[in-house]
Amino acid sequence: MTGEAEHASGENGPLDGVTVLDASRVLVGPFCTMQLGDLGADVVKIERPGTGDQTRGWHPPRYGDAEESAYYMSVNRNKRSVTLDLQSEAGREVFRDLAAEADVVVENFRVGAMEDWELGYEDLREDNPELVYCGLSGYGEWGPQKDRPAYDIMMQAEGGMMSITGEEGGAPVRVGVAIADIGAGMYAAQAILAALLERELGDGTGQKIDVSLLDGQVAWMSYMASNYFATGESPGRMGSKHPTIAPYQAFETADGYVVVACASEHIWPRFCDAIGRSDLADDPRFAENADRVENREELDAILDEEFAALETADALETLREHDVPASDVKDMEAVFENPQVEARGMHQSVPHPTAGEVEMPGSPMHFSRTPTSIRQYPPRLGEHTDDVLAEYGFTEAELAELRDAGAFD
Repeated sequence: MTGEAEHASGENGPLDGVTVLDASRVLVGPFCTMQLGDLGADVVKIERPGTGDQTRGWHPPRYGDAEESAYYMSVNRNKRSVTLDLQSEAGREVFRDLAAEADVVVENFRVGAMEDWELGYEDLREDNPELVYCGLSGYGEWGPQKDRPAYDIMMQAEGGMMSITGEEGGAPVRVGVAIADIGAGMYAAQAILAALLERELGDGTGQKIDVSLLDGQVAWMSYMASNYFATGESPGRMGSKHPTIAPYQAFETADGYVVVACASEHIWPRFCDAIGRSDLADDPRFAENADRVENREELDAILDEEFAALETADALETLREHDVPASDVKDMEAVFENPQVEARGMHQSVPHPTAGEVEMPGSPMHFSRTPTSIRQYPPRLGEHTDDVLAEYGFTEAELAELRDAGAFD
């Protein structure tokens, strides 16, 4: 290898010029690095030759004639794919060369795997003391359960989420998307940004970050955890209802559901007027929120009857006319037909060489001066191997030697 990597320059976002070496796969790591890519970082996705990220094969569904699954497409935009066999010494040596010039490394192998390959933080920082290294795992890198396998549904169960999700008296239910992965991915991106800032404000050295799915789920218990600490009683499942606000829930209408949020005392009388029951505002059982929470069963019985007689559209119209926060329950089609979603740039698409136009949610991070962008479709396996390694100074002869040595296809 000769020369140094050429960092991209341009106006791609606030992380333009930051290089991320992404050795993660499936969801938690790719979701983290996609956010960094949306912010302008050059994300180099390291994948196993032949198969790549497992989620490439998680189909159906997929877009058109694309080989990759819709799942893979959802979290891998704004990345370049490089195949490296990290089980080979040749592949590991290339990884070390890339890491020596990277700003960030992200990985979510089993705890200890990178150290076994001599690719852990302590190994890599010898050649790159500025490196920010983020390890993602199910249970974290220390503690009695650190070596357990982990999947999102397990983390939702172990972290408490499933104990409070579902209908009262019903079976535990996981949240419909893998929030343990997504939540940990968000924490990881946040921690990486903080470490990069500290590096710039401090002495220029990087550090190791350890983020686990379980920790993220426990942190997300927030006020439910506080309710437990305050009372000694574990909260249970309440469907769409709120433990300390009423009414704050979904009501079944004649043709669907309406969600209502009476989150302040000022809203309550407007709500009562909207449904033609102004008498409820004067009822001492429901005068204040604490009363409504205490007498929830009686209130629910009244409101269930009122909403059952209403069409969803009519209920929404009158509630909004009275300035009561309310919504129907939108499916994916309705979400992306919402003019507010469109106006906010949350329905995006990117052209793909085999799938055609790939639609996807946009980035929720909006900047006045350095906007996020979708610059690169989710890459095909190994699509950028030669280009990226050439940027890092590998010659054609060296690439041929590495292929012969089994570093990549």
